[in-house]
Amino acid sequence: MEQTPEPSDTITLLSKKLGKFVESRPMQNLIIVLIILNAVTLGLETDTDIVQRFGAELNTFDTIILAVFAFEITSKLVYRRLAFFKNGWNIFDLIIVSIALIPSSGPLSVLRTLRIFRAMRLLSVVPSMRKVTQALFSAIPGILSVGSMILLIFYVSAVLSTNFFGSEFAQWFGTIGRSMFTLFQIMTLESWSMGIVRPVMESFSWAWAFFVPFILVTSFAVLNLFIGIIVDAMQTQNADTKKEGPENANETHKQDLRGELIKLQNEVQELSALIKAEKSRDH
Repeated sequence: MEQTPEPSDTITLLSKKLGKFVESRPMQNLIIVLIILNAVTLGLETDTDIVQRFGAELNTFDTIILAVFAFEITSKLVYRRLAFFKNGWNIFDLIIVSIALIPSSGPLSVLRTLRIFRAMRLLSVVPSMRKVTQALFSAIPGILSVGSMILLIFYVSAVLSTNFFGSEFAQWFGTIGRSMFTLFQIMTLESWSMGIVRPVMESFSWAWAFFVPFILVTSFAVLNLFIGIIVDAMQTQNADTKKEGPENANETHKQDLRGELIKLQNEVQELSALIKAEKSRDH
């Protein structure tokens, strides 16, 4: 009597095929197209005239896209199981899709606006965007260090400028808060000369000795550190990506081997059943 494969093996093979399908390059390209189209339709829904004419069609299209996204995430979850949560991008996609699945009626109608966050899935689906985003996240510790440094420079400069110029230019340097905002404007080089520094120099001729070093330190030195940190993070990310390539290939190879072993086990069971059936006929 021929033995049939165990249900668990069948489910494993099915989930594997389904997982490979949703993670394949053509399917991911389709997801990218749907994300872009969904972002366009959500933008069209902000136009009252378009909603009045094509509101039903837009809602139907939105529902179809959401169903595709939910199918993709569910397939990945069944395929990867607990390993699904080891990838931060999978968790990101799960959160975005889960928000979209929350009913947007009654007191939760405000969540309907959050549907536009589906467009953020491009950050996880498009490889180049994912690489840049990962580099930015890895650069956060360095950015925080530089941010703390520039905050300290701003605070010290704000105290000095309030004491130096606050009495005559209270609208710009009357308090530490106003001084920090004015110094931020100077750092961005927005009307810093004719708008702020030259009027101050009419009363304090030496004011250039304060503002010029401040601009050199903040606008040209410290801000360039941000660029340097991000560039270094990008280079590190590229190096890590090259290292992860062989590891991902090995993991995929292992999964393929597991699938082949399951198939081989089923074939051996079928062959064993045929041999037993032939022996029983001979006897």
